[in-house]
Amino acid sequence: MSLAGSLAHADATWERIQDRQTLSVGVLLSGGPFGSLDPQTREPRGFNVDLAKELASRLGVKPDLVAVLPANRVQFLQQGKVDILIANMEWTEQRGQLLGHVPTPFYTVGGTAALPPGSAIQRWEDLKGQPVCTSQGSSYVAPLAAYGAELKAFKSSSESLLALRGGNCVAAVHDATLINPLLASNPEWQGYRALQPELNPAPSVIWTRPGEGDTQAKLDAIVRDWHRSGWLIQTEARNAITPASNTLVELHDQALAGTL
Repeated sequence: MSLAGSLAHADATWERIQDRQTLSVGVLLSGGPFGSLDPQTREPRGFNVDLAKELASRLGVKPDLVAVLPANRVQFLQQGKVDILIANMEWTEQRGQLLGHVPTPFYTVGGTAALPPGSAIQRWEDLKGQPVCTSQGSSYVAPLAAYGAELKAFKSSSESLLALRGGNCVAAVHDATLINPLLASNPEWQGYRALQPELNPAPSVIWTRPGEGDTQAKLDAIVRDWHRSGWLIQTEARNAITPASNTLVELHDQALAGTL
């Protein structure tokens, strides 16, 4: 089939990426090693930022990074403001029914609760009837509700964490990859601790709009090659992320064995 014939049947997003020679990626820059703004250059940095730039490079187009929030990231994708999302949004059945995604996950993330000094909370069950801060649209809303927590949802994780420090909730629940480094390295959080085990661990995937099989197939081939080459493990280390599980090593081994 000719290139013209192939493009004629390509999904709309893949055609747009080719026409513009740009890949527009929604990324979360709320802080932490997965996405933040460099305090000196004000440029985006982090694990997800590296993924977005590398995807564009592998596709031979320019990256266009668009900052999104948990409260608006799905709308940005649905409304065509971005081509794809790499925005700390793990796969859930509900999201899988609403959006499309690249089949091969690039990471696995669970949640944890930041607890203030002196907190008596030892188990997730202890949050029953307690005010708990989190982000709007978080995948942890449903499991927290199941534990009986009284949820206070904010537009961003930074607002949620600020509310915790202000005494407006007994815990702030976000990705462990955000909470753990914050508590371990930031002097302002000395004395705070994280709740274990991780809440609702789930695969991190690249999100698309539904029915965009061409875009998904192109990106899936790249993600599989990332696992095969070990590039994701190297990128994790470069961003000083301490893995909470052996997921990347296991996926690397599966890719080498041809079972991924």
